[in-house]
Amino acid sequence: MSLHSQSHTISPLSTIEPESFPPDNHNNNNPTHLNNHIHDDIPLASLVPSLSHPINPDRNAIPTFSSSKAAKARTVIIISCVAVVTGLTSFLSGVLVVATPAIARDLKLSVGMVLWPVTIQALTCGCTLLLAGSIADVVGSRYTYFIGNFLQTLTSLACGLSKTGIQLIIFRAFAGIAASMCLTSAVSIINDAFVPGRGRNLAFAAMGGGQPVGFGLGLTLGGVLTSTIGWEWGFHMSAIINGLVFALSLWHLPEGVGKMESVTWKRLGEKIDWAGALIISAALAMLSYVLAVVSTDSSGIHEPGNIALLTVALALLVAFVSWMHRQEKLQKATLIPNSLWKDKVFTSICINVFLVWGAFNAVEAFGNFFLQNIQGLNALQAGLRFLPSIVTGVLANVLVGLLVHRIRADWIVILSLILSWSSPLLMALIKPKATYWAFAFPAILLNPIGADGLFTVSNLLITSRFHVKTQGLAGGVFQTTSQIGKSVGLALTTLVANDITAGSSSRDKDASPALMQGYRAGFWFLVAINSTSLCMSVWGLRRIGTVGRKQD
Repeated sequence: MSLHSQSHTISPLSTIEPESFPPDNHNNNNPTHLNNHIHDDIPLASLVPSLSHPINPDRNAIPTFSSSKAAKARTVIIISCVAVVTGLTSFLSGVLVVATPAIARDLKLSVGMVLWPVTIQALTCGCTLLLAGSIADVVGSRYTYFIGNFLQTLTSLACGLSKTGIQLIIFRAFAGIAASMCLTSAVSIINDAFVPGRGRNLAFAAMGGGQPVGFGLGLTLGGVLTSTIGWEWGFHMSAIINGLVFALSLWHLPEGVGKMESVTWKRLGEKIDWAGALIISAALAMLSYVLAVVSTDSSGIHEPGNIALLTVALALLVAFVSWMHRQEKLQKATLIPNSLWKDKVFTSICINVFLVWGAFNAVEAFGNFFLQNIQGLNALQAGLRFLPSIVTGVLANVLVGLLVHRIRADWIVILSLILSWSSPLLMALIKPKATYWAFAFPAILLNPIGADGLFTVSNLLITSRFHVKTQGLAGGVFQTTSQIGKSVGLALTTLVANDITAGSSSRDKDASPALMQGYRAGFWFLVAINSTSLCMSVWGLRRIGTVGRKQD
């Protein structure tokens, strides 16, 4: 099983211009988001909060010195902190891809528990992102980032010291919670530290870019470490790097970044929709669990317990929509106002993130299955063949970060999706004995372009729809949408592939001919998903203009 990397890219930091903080729009009549009814013809840049209000230099701003080395150093520190910490989650995912057999052997994991060190982290992260984002908006993204970073350091160390499979799974579950705090607070920190413009665009690209680079390093170093001093050192390395970044951020992350007023129990109770967070977290936890089981063994969908969990999860999702309607009507704290879905651009970009990340992850997973189960490569050999995707992921993010304020966003998204659309198509047409360079190489090379081209654009679009005070929650919306999309995409592709394999005329369902029929059907299914996403982009994102433009 291949672990998904959230592939985005590290930008050249030397090109980033330090900029001041955006203001607090205290006079905004809608405290939840900027505008629920955005006309298609209005440029996105007009949606960003007005910069005409005076900025409080004592609390909200890093002084802007265009030629100051100190200001540039602070910019590098901010971007490095968010990029490295978010990338380390993907680093451990890469380590686990190649180390899972050794971990299962050393910790004596049963067949049914082999993949849980991998899936449990994604499960706990996905179901706590919205809550983590809400907390970051109230207590401050700075403190949320510190806590998440510190917990990520401890959980990485604890995973490396685990002596039993249960210990490893528990610590990985806590690692998912730590990751949700880091991911959501990072988005808020970026929006707080940079006004709209090239600096913010490149910061988002850098945040995304740390993740594919981390995953690729995890794949490579994970294989080396597992074969030499032990897989435990993958976690130890992560803990060491996390600790260094924590110390760097603690002492050098500028005081004005992500700092909020004093937190009281009253503010925590009033500013966070605890009931809504509990409902959606429970729903996503149950849904993610069922999807994780189905991704491992598609026959699990017929188990009464899983059917019950799926039913309850769907009921809770309906209850969440009803609760959002109530909260918005009473003008109380709301996670995702229902009226926001009336904005065609917001709805389209969320659906796109859901579909594109689902297809991206499934192509990666089934590409790995093809290389190992059909062509007979081991995990390390297969992992190394995925390294070209890191290069294209980095390049895609750098280019989008540099051009997103110059070229229409719908053109960027559509071109990116067309290129990644060909990835599952190539794998659907591949022959079992085809050389790596003929089909698999270009498919792996093109696969991340859609997800990476969408990353910066979607973050800029989604965060623009939320009030300046709820940017952590905005980050949670993006991360939750992509996380659930990855789980659903992999689960549905697994169901399609296993169903075709089960109906194969081959007697041995575990033999290459039967497996290949299922894999091919899965890839065609992913072509259909990418086609749907492409149509959604053409319809929903037309005439949105450029995004991430600097405000006058």
